[in-house]
Parts: sequence; C-alpha cells; structure tokens
Amino acid sequence: MGIRTGGHRLSSPEESSASAAQIISPHADMTTDQELPPDGQSTTALFTAKGIDVTPNKDQGVIKIVKRLGHAGDRPMIGDKVTVHYTGRLLNRKKFDCTHDRKEPFSFNVGKGQVLKAWDVGVSSMERGEVAVFLCEPEYAYGVAGNPDKIPPNSAVVFEIELLDFHAESLTNDGGILRRIKVKGEGFSNPNEGAKVHVHLEGSCGGRLFDCRDVSFVVGEAEDKGVPFGVDRAMDKMQKGECCLLYLQSKYAFGSEGKAEFKIGPNKDVEYEVTLKDFQRAKECWEMDLNEKLQLAAEVKIKGNQYFKVGRHFQAVIQYQRIVSWLEMECSAEPEEQKRIQDFLLKSHLNLALCYLRMKEPSHVVENCNKVIELDEHNEKALYRRGEARLLRNEFSLAMTDFQQVLQKNTSNRAARAQIAICQNKIKEHHEQDKRIYANMFQKFAEQDAKTGKRKKRKSGVKGEISLKRRRRSQECSS
Repeated sequence: MGIRTGGHRLSSPEESSASAAQIISPHADMTTDQELPPDGQSTTALFTAKGIDVTPNKDQGVIKIVKRLGHAGDRPMIGDKVTVHYTGRLLNRKKFDCTHDRKEPFSFNVGKGQVLKAWDVGVSSMERGEVAVFLCEPEYAYGVAGNPDKIPPNSAVVFEIELLDFHAESLTNDGGILRRIKVKGEGFSNPNEGAKVHVHLEGSCGGRLFDCRDVSFVVGEAEDKGVPFGVDRAMDKMQKGECCLLYLQSKYAFGSEGKAEFKIGPNKDVEYEVTLKDFQRAKECWEMDLNEKLQLAAEVKIKGNQYFKVGRHFQAVIQYQRIVSWLEMECSAEPEEQKRIQDFLLKSHLNLALCYLRMKEPSHVVENCNKVIELDEHNEKALYRRGEARLLRNEFSLAMTDFQQVLQKNTSNRAARAQIAICQNKIKEHHEQDKRIYANMFQKFAEQDAKTGKRKKRKSGVKGEISLKRRRRSQECSS
C-alpha cells in the first residue's frame, strides 16, 4: 500500500494538473500488466514517450498516462479526503499490492504526508472518475531502502489509480465547517486561542461577493470584527501564507439572525476564501506566571459574560475554557491567591454548565457541574443545573435526587420544588408506559400461543382422520 509518514511541499492543483487530452493512452481498454512491457527499460521508454511529468519541479519523478478521462471540473485540493482503487507493480509487471484484490477502496487526505509522495502529487492532478497510470521514481516512492519482501531497494514502481471520489476536509464533527486548501502555508506553527491574526477575507453567498477586506482580530473574538464564528474556528488549523476555502453552514456563519450589513438573510450558508497573512501567538499556559494568569482570567471572564448576555454561547464557552486551562493545575501557598484560583475555576465551570444547557449538550453540563461539586460539595447552582441536564437525558430519578439536595440546602427554592414535581410525573408516566408496553407484549404472546395451539389441534385432528382412514383401508384389504 502507498502509506507513508512525513510531510512535503505540494503544489496547487493548477500547478500539478495537465491537459488530460494530451496524455490519454491509445490502449485505454487494456489492463496495466498488458500495457507494461516485460522489462524496466521499455517501461521507462513508454512513459517518456507518452506520459507527462506532473511533479512541481518537473524532475521526471512522477510521470502520468491517462487511461480513462474523468468528469471534467474540480480536482482534489490539499487536505481533501480522496477515495481510490489502485494496483501497484514493479517494472517487471509483478503485482505487489491491489485494493481490487481486497475488494475495498482506500481513503486518505491529499497533501498531508499520509501516503507516498508520488500519490500526493499524482492524485492531485486527477479528476473524479479518472483512471491513470503513474511511473514513480524511488525518491517519490519507497526510496533507497524499498519495502522488505515487496519492493527491492532503490526501485521505481508503477501505480494504476482510479479516483473514485473526493470531498472537503471537515473541521467539525457535524460537518458544519469544510475546508479546502488552495495554497499550502509555511512551517508547522498555527495560531492558538488568543492569538492576533491578520487575514484577507472574501465572503460570498449564492455566488454574490459580500465581503472583501483585510482584517485583524483575536482568535476567539472574531465576531467583534464582523467575522463569522466558522472562520474563527478554522484559524488554529492554518499556517502562515495558507489560502483556503471555507464552506460554512449557517450556524457557523450568521445564524438565524443573518447579517443586515452584508445583506445576508437568516439561516444562509456562506463560503469564505481566507488567506492567513501573519499572526502572533498568544502566550501558552506554561509561559505565564500565576499573576499573569489571574489578571488575564479576570479580563477573559468579562469577555465571556458579554458573549453570554447576547446569546453567543459558543464564543462564551471558548473564553471560560481558556480560564480553566490556565488555572486547573495551579496551586498557591498564599491563601488569598488560592481562594482566587478556586473562585475563578468554580465560576467558570458554572458558566460553562449554563452555556451547555442553552446549547442542549447535557453531558457537558453534568461534567462541569461535577467539577464544581468537587470544589464545593453543596453548591446550589451546580446541583440544580446538573438536575436540569439529567432531566434532559431522561434520568428522572437522578435528576430528582439533585433537586432534593438543592432543597436541603435551600428550602425556599421554589424552582427546585417544581422540578421535583416534574420528575415525579415523568417517573409515573414512564412506569405507566412500561406497563402498557409489557401488557401489549404479553397480550401478543398469549394471542400467538392461542394461534399455535389451534394449529396444533387442527394438525392433530387431520392426523387422526388420516390414521382412521388408513385403518379402514387396511381392514377392507384384509377382508
């Protein structure tokens, strides 16, 4: 298989692609082993005569012959997830790997160093549905060492690749932010939370360009500059100089409110082309002393509260999580400092729990409430919010226990008393529903048993009649 670790510089699709019409093999109906001459010299000569160099440096490291044209249009970009079928052969036509034999295609992300360098270069030149054959020199394939038991040292190899499909890289679990990299960035450093970034933006919706500007913002606070949350969340995946396309679902763009300034209506998906021109990373946790962390925590808490008040719960979560990341492992010998640390952590976890309640993510609510209860066993807000989350998860008995503990702490808490009544009703409804389900189940079983019994009786009766007739015939014959 063409898997390999290590990264490399990859050209844009425009640089590495070639006119397929110029390099189509005249034997497109033949299989790879039929096309390849029996000796390596002739194979090399065939590719030199009919193929085209698709390497960025034009060093003859990967030469391509198209066997079947693909669907004209888009080609994979860096980071795209591609799915291929392939067959790998030595120059003597000996097959060493084939997805068709395994009856399963292979997928990888282009330009990420997950596969042979030849694959990253070659596949980026293909169109969806295309079949091509690539002659790959050792430096683009298995190198001087080769591959034990399969590839001799310093060997050129031939791959036939069919590009079945490709799609953009998803930056979120829900597919709400998709990225396609047009130009690869420099180095390996990325902006972090709190970094100051300088970007060029071009935003479009339905083919209409609505935003084109250079802008600077702090990662985690992009919306202060009218930049969508989805662009903000992509920053920590980018390198300096990178240019990428971002496809944002409405929840990561301008949401149900839209953006009047850009004439964007509610619930509209948008596309942004983003170029990261420069950035300055924020200090990491280990680069700050305790006083710096406490001072920043106070500023970030205010920012988080501002986002929460205007319903920007995603953005508020980012701010509160920063505080937790700075202080959760801190401990001070000074009682006053330790009290401030505990206070920041407690309030941050409580605020995170409240944000996640608004976002309907009960598991995160429970997790943060548990953190508060570790610090303050009888914290009324943590118990109440954990009860709300458990109620959302239909854990009625556990939720009722939390609300009862709230009442033990504060007997005048009417909201907790009302929630207990809700829990009791839910438990009752649940039990009645179970009774109905089991009653219906037992009724069906009884009906099924009755039907089975009737069938057995009928069969028994038929057998009895047959037996009686046989005896009568026997008697008639013997007489």
